[in-house]
Amino acid sequence: MTRLVLGSASPGRLKVLRQAGVEPLVVVSDVDEDAITTTLGPDLAPGAAVRALARAKAEQVAGAVDRSLASDCVVVGCDSMLQLDGKLCGKPQSVASARQQWQSMAGRAGQLYTGHCVIRLQGNKITHNIGETAITTVHFGNPSREDLEAYLASGEPQWVAGGFTLDGLGGWFVDRIEGDPSNVIGVSLPLLRSLLPRVGLSVATLWAANPPS
Repeated sequence: MTRLVLGSASPGRLKVLRQAGVEPLVVVSDVDEDAITTTLGPDLAPGAAVRALARAKAEQVAGAVDRSLASDCVVVGCDSMLQLDGKLCGKPQSVASARQQWQSMAGRAGQLYTGHCVIRLQGNKITHNIGETAITTVHFGNPSREDLEAYLASGEPQWVAGGFTLDGLGGWFVDRIEGDPSNVIGVSLPLLRSLLPRVGLSVATLWAANPPS
């Protein structure tokens, strides 16, 4: 029975998978995202950048799982960033940077990129390692000054890519999206569904092997 391993500490990603009928084992990677981003350089395409980060996370987790788990499991690593004005925005590093980001994106649209890496382990060996990117366009509202300051004070923007959530407090300030909503939360179910057959799995096999507790 193939165990699903989520290589992420994101509560949003975990919630998406649980609501989709699977209970993953969470193994958080200790990848230095800032160091990897620096080595990638500024000219790398957004999709390639988030895929590289997702692969680094998934590969680190795949190398860290114990032998009993590595006998038959699939590791999913993800990384999300918002592109606005041709620039990729990760997690704001301070309240001030989150405020500046929201002032830039209020009333506008940005593209949320999520890189996915799926690694299949069988017999304690990696048999598949594939990556793809999903893109969703997010149209932001114009929060009032009072609402924005209250949102910044909540601390949520500093914990999430792009400084906003769709499934949390930030959902109040998203007018609409074009594309897959689960991708904005952090893991695209349609993309993951399309990747599973490429590693010899299906949604049904994940349901059977990883039922909710």
